[in-house]
Amino acid sequence: MTSNWKEHYNERLVLAEEAITHIHSGDTVAFSHAAIEPTHIVNALLAHADDYRNVEIIHMIGVGAMEYCKPEYKENFHHNAFFASGGKTKKGIAEGYIDVTPCCLSQMQDLLTNRIEKLDVFIGQMSPPDKHGYCSLGIDLTYERAAFDAAKIRIMQVNPNVPRVHGATFVHVNEVQYFVECDDPLIEIPRPVISDVEMALGRNCASLIEDGATLQLGIGSLPDAVCKFLTDKKDLGIHSEMISDGVMELMEAGVVNNSRKTLHKGKAVVAFVMGTKKLYDFVDDNPVFQLMDGAYVNDAAIIAQNDNMVSINSCVEIDFYGQAASESIGKMQISGTGGQTDFVRGATRSRGGKSLIVLQSTTQGGKKSKIVPFLAEGTPVTLPRTDIDYVVTEYGIAAMRGKSIRERAKALIKIAHPNFHEELIAAWEQFFNQKFPREELNTVG
Repeated sequence: MTSNWKEHYNERLVLAEEAITHIHSGDTVAFSHAAIEPTHIVNALLAHADDYRNVEIIHMIGVGAMEYCKPEYKENFHHNAFFASGGKTKKGIAEGYIDVTPCCLSQMQDLLTNRIEKLDVFIGQMSPPDKHGYCSLGIDLTYERAAFDAAKIRIMQVNPNVPRVHGATFVHVNEVQYFVECDDPLIEIPRPVISDVEMALGRNCASLIEDGATLQLGIGSLPDAVCKFLTDKKDLGIHSEMISDGVMELMEAGVVNNSRKTLHKGKAVVAFVMGTKKLYDFVDDNPVFQLMDGAYVNDAAIIAQNDNMVSINSCVEIDFYGQAASESIGKMQISGTGGQTDFVRGATRSRGGKSLIVLQSTTQGGKKSKIVPFLAEGTPVTLPRTDIDYVVTEYGIAAMRGKSIRERAKALIKIAHPNFHEELIAAWEQFFNQKFPREELNTVG
């Protein structure tokens, strides 16, 4: 890189209002997502919405205000969601003015660099430059580096609150066209309240995790519940698309030390981090963390190189075949595929690996069983029946791999909520044309 990076930086340092003048109607614009969303520039874009028509906005998880998803902006901004999140997104999808592009997290790099006809602008965040002119993209490399490389114009929000995270996060200021300085706090995700049912789920999941295992965990009450039951484990490792505060606490306690990993030994490999400020401070300049591109972290062939890999993912509903729906309620899109399929396939190919699909046995309030004979018409299948391994509810664990459809359905009924046993048994008997062995209801698996 050239030595005059400071001159380049100062020449290209602009206010957000000027930076967005380089976005034009009809452009395709990618935002960095999740906790690293560039809210300062996004707010400027919204303030000048009348200057734009049909600007396509793409990103994965949205946890900010997402005002551009409101119907009053649908002529100005068209959101193409690679992961549905937030009430405004779901409303727009349901009403038809927001699109959904299905993809696994591992596919985002390819989509941005090879499949999308053009990516005009990338808007992201990064740390201030060091003495060599390098900045860190911080706590998120899900697809941010791919978007950075693919975009014709890069507008970066330079923020001292962005941690400098080790790994593949560094870019040089000479690669950026426009800089916008701000001092906004990163988006925080508060610690969830864990219910008794979630504690039971966490206990059942933890029973399948052995010392020395490498884990993939997500965010929310379920991963935190699992972490609470891992405090007596030893030498756990992390290879996960994301981590939250629960993993940090296990690292502080010495439970997670990555010492027995067979790939990237001694390192916690993740694509993005999302949680509280305490977590962001924990990853800042912490050499234990290796942030890598989502295309690498979520590559099933890479995941499988971790012996004793355990992936833990949730779903909305599962049927007798073992088909898991994790991103919609019927036809109503509520999230996305994310990294679930990537990690399920990677974990089951790992030597000694396990994939856990976890769900509460009923919907909130206990009105409907989440274990069903058949998924509703129009429901996308996130995890096909050929990939299913373990299914976990608060009532037990069903080992599914290698079992016939008849045996799978029987195992699922055993871990369903007792209030729904009779209707599930009736469906099982009609489907398989034989009597259900009720004496087995007191056993699990």
